[in-house]
Amino acid sequence: MINRYPHELNIGDVYLSPFVIVLFLAFILAIITTLILNRLKLSRYFFATSYVFVAIMVLYILLIDHFWIKF
Repeated sequence: MINRYPHELNIGDVYLSPFVIVLFLAFILAIITTLILNRLKLSRYFFATSYVFVAIMVLYILLIDHFWIKF
């Protein structure tokens, strides 16, 4: 039986868990989202912006896991 989802990613003879790639992508997307929120001055409506950053990152992790890379 062939597994459709990767267990490890090979980048230059270094094996990485797909979760590392998902964390990196979620971090970059969360930074872009917070920059957009700051540019539009919507971040002033949040009480603790660091918690909002972590929440946005978790949402991106869940979305990437559900739609793109299964880990």
